[in-house]
Amino acid sequence: MRFFKSTLGFMLAGMLVMSIWGEFAIGDANLGGWLAGLIIIGTMWFLNHYVGLIENLDSKAFVDMGWGIAWTGLLRDVFMKGGGAFVESLPTIGLVTVGAILAGFVINLINKYNESKVTN
Repeated sequence: MRFFKSTLGFMLAGMLVMSIWGEFAIGDANLGGWLAGLIIIGTMWFLNHYVGLIENLDSKAFVDMGWGIAWTGLLRDVFMKGGGAFVESLPTIGLVTVGAILAGFVINLINKYNESKVTN
């Protein structure tokens, strides 16, 4: 049941972002982006994290809504435009992966630094 609830939460966030975010930005891109962030992301954060659709266990790696939004956007383009959309996205996926790995190393260094300050 936990997997189903999390999948539903990821899917809803991705579908809302991919389907109506652009409508907010048609008139005034800056104000529309802020309103979309407040309304869409705010509502989905409340449902996913406060209500608990996405369960993040302490013993597991934390996965946030960005993961579901990214997969929804990727798969939407693949279904609409074909497999070429996936191939075109590979450089971006590669760079995001490198960034995530670097971020993991930096967070690990920060955690080790903070732990050494506490024990000294």
